[in-house]
Amino acid sequence: MDNKRIDKISYYLEIADTVLKRGTCLRRNYGAVIVKNDEIISTGYTGAPRGRENCINLGFCARQKLNIKSGEKYELCRSVHAEQNAIISAARRDTIGATMYMVGREKATGELVDNIDSCSMCKRVVINAGIKEVIVKDKYSQSGYKIYDVNDWINYDEVLEEKVKKIVEE
Repeated sequence: MDNKRIDKISYYLEIADTVLKRGTCLRRNYGAVIVKNDEIISTGYTGAPRGRENCINLGFCARQKLNIKSGEKYELCRSVHAEQNAIISAARRDTIGATMYMVGREKATGELVDNIDSCSMCKRVVINAGIKEVIVKDKYSQSGYKIYDVNDWINYDEVLEEKVKKIVEE
């Protein structure tokens, strides 16, 4: 019998991995867990807003049908992202200085999402919630996870910078 305890980061990532199983997206599902002072504040997963039909119930994904690449035209997506749902379910006083743990899996294969990162809109919501870091399950890193310092997101928004650059060049 192995007496080694799971470390805290892996523990919370495993919980996020369980949370994502409630997701209703036909492309990718994400689970997010917000933790502060070693206490779970809230959880969130990918799914349509309350009262609206989920993609799994409709049997199709509009973005998939339109061949929209990952990271583009989120306004055509039915789902609220896991990060947003976790933040909506928490009081701001509890998110300030907290850590968000996140896992994403491909719906078709169950494999971890490659190079998992929050979208530009979710980064803004995470910033406003006062979350200090986001830790994601990452199959390529030796530790099994990657840590994003939210201050880096405050200082640089890659998607916004690219869009502004294109507008200026036109």
